[in-house]
Amino acid sequence: MSTSPQESVRRQNLGALLRYVHVRGATSRAELTVRLGLNRSTIGALTADLATAGLIDEGVPQETGRAGRPSIVVRPRSSRVYGYALSLEVERLRAARIGLGGKVLDARAAERPPGAGPAPAVAALAALVADMRRSAPADGVDVGCGVAVSAAVRHHLGWTDAALEPALAAALGAPPPFLGGSADLAALAEHTRGAATGADNVVYLHGDAGISAGIIAGGRRINGYGGHGGEVGHMVVNPSGRLCGCGSRGCWETEIGERPLLHLAGRPVPTPGAAVVTAVEHARAGDPDALAAVAHAADWLGFGVANLVNIFNPTVVVFGGTLRELYLAAPAQIHRRLESMALAACRDHVTLHTPDLGDDAPLVGAAELAFESLLADPLSR
Repeated sequence: MSTSPQESVRRQNLGALLRYVHVRGATSRAELTVRLGLNRSTIGALTADLATAGLIDEGVPQETGRAGRPSIVVRPRSSRVYGYALSLEVERLRAARIGLGGKVLDARAAERPPGAGPAPAVAALAALVADMRRSAPADGVDVGCGVAVSAAVRHHLGWTDAALEPALAAALGAPPPFLGGSADLAALAEHTRGAATGADNVVYLHGDAGISAGIIAGGRRINGYGGHGGEVGHMVVNPSGRLCGCGSRGCWETEIGERPLLHLAGRPVPTPGAAVVTAVEHARAGDPDALAAVAHAADWLGFGVANLVNIFNPTVVVFGGTLRELYLAAPAQIHRRLESMALAACRDHVTLHTPDLGDDAPLVGAAELAFESLLADPLSR
């Protein structure tokens, strides 16, 4: 059945309005009129359709501080319209129910079950989702599920998306979930509603058992073939350096990763990521081994960032995971490397940040994948 041009335009406008409210939160009709370039009557008709569908609420603001009739405010119905977001990590599993507008409504976590295969982890994730579904509203709209998969899980454990996707779909009793890399989805989240809001060129760096990146160029995510782009941890920075688990020598993660940092600091290896925080704290307290380890890793972190800045010319670089702690421990050292190595045309406009969304960034990004079909055509469900 064909759709008339008028209906196509209406659906596009509905999607644009819902997406704006999803990203920006409560918004007045007056602002929507200006931002979307539509007249007041059209905005009123569109919000009425979305309200009838149970996707938004409308109401008068409590306080305006201005004389005259206040503009109606449009809000996403976060409590009723939601998606599920899962995070598959080396040490743990996380699940969240996230409402329209990016609000985390419910969350669960568990240790990742031991074993080489993904089946126990998939079953544990399904149990977390089942637990959340029991507390979800009876009239709720479930838009689907997005899954953030750590690069370390993909490469160190060898769990492929081709194996995870059908296993998760079967365990969750739902259509196949949307899968993405953790750093890639964290970049999406920070770009949509975090530290990189409004920036069209972003590099998000994430440290855990390895180093990975989410890259946004011209407002679009760069995923690479099969969604496995952003493996910056295996960018060779020191050809005479340590042997990497990938078989190469001198990869970036052999200089700034969790294991080399803890080894240089005299901490047990392997160890959970929280031990990196301890190593940094010891450095701040003046421990000479920890100080040397942090200085070494921070210098190489700046080295790699300078190269990425030259290649991608971002306006924002975000440090997540263990790299957040490393950046906060030695920001001046990282900036010095950037000043000495990056081209002036690339470095003069770049700013360095830690994530606004913290550890929730991959989950929020996974939920964005689940919301995409609703935002593209809100009345298609």
